[in-house]
Amino acid sequence: MHILNPLLPARLRVLAPGVMLAVVVAMAAQFLSSHYGVPVMLMAILLGMPLHFLAEDARAAPGIDFAARGLLRIGVALLGLRVSLDMVSAIGWPFVALIAGSIAAVILGSVAVARRVGQDRAFAMLTGGSVAICGASAAMAISSVLPQRERSERDLSFTVITVTALSTVAMILYPILAAWLGLDPHRTGLFLGGTIHDVAQVVGAGYSVSEGTGDIATVVKLIRVTLLAPVVLIASLALRRTSAASGARPPLLPGFVLAFLLLAAANSAHLIPELVTDAASTASRALLVAAVAAVGMKTALARLAEVGPAAIVMLLAQTAVIAALIGIPLILGLV
Repeated sequence: MHILNPLLPARLRVLAPGVMLAVVVAMAAQFLSSHYGVPVMLMAILLGMPLHFLAEDARAAPGIDFAARGLLRIGVALLGLRVSLDMVSAIGWPFVALIAGSIAAVILGSVAVARRVGQDRAFAMLTGGSVAICGASAAMAISSVLPQRERSERDLSFTVITVTALSTVAMILYPILAAWLGLDPHRTGLFLGGTIHDVAQVVGAGYSVSEGTGDIATVVKLIRVTLLAPVVLIASLALRRTSAASGARPPLLPGFVLAFLLLAAANSAHLIPELVTDAASTASRALLVAAVAAVGMKTALARLAEVGPAAIVMLLAQTAVIAALIGIPLILGLV
């Protein structure tokens, strides 16, 4: 190791210890998830939190910071290879419009009521986007363009933990709810894909009903993932406007969002072999888990209690709203 170190670029030598720690925690989370069925994102952040002291170590801190933001952005960019316009045509534009409208309603509604429940607009955008789009992945991506505050890591960790827990509960309850409401397998797939937060839980819920329902639910969920890019772009543009006075303006189009859009366009044009898209999907998942582990390592456990019960109520309300906005039109046969 000492012989190789001088041969490594200086930046890599600085980042390597922290990144390797995040990867090890991510691997442990994946092992526990595979053997015990618990959500991997939840395990990653819970395993990372007791290691908060490492994020304060000068040798590990730079790499942990990079893993929490740099690996995240690469992972989100690679998500672009999982989506295409073919998915939209398979589901139908009316339902896609319903999804887009529901996402906008949840995020804008959350921002509108944030002050009344003792939260700021950044927290509302973070939680609203995670509930409306794709759970922990959306929370991580949105967090990367929000202004860095003293409680940024705390809010992100709280959101990832809570939204993953809610998504797991929904995975169990929503198929039962869909059957009770009399939804057929096709509409059940639309409901599950349009309302459950995380991709893994959508897959679990959909295929617990039937293979056809699982296929539909997965496609709908990936359409929601597609909408992550415009939401992050709009958030970035809004922040540029509000931060113009301070001069600390974020980029007009974050690089990882541009990469997401370009990869999605290439996949829609069938320019990417399936072997590559499958490998990119696996890599994206691994990078996002490592990023979540790093966020956990940057979060002090004691600070999570500072969020307060109002924040939990807010996430519960957001979950109920997205379920109602998607479910009621399906029950009434409007889409």
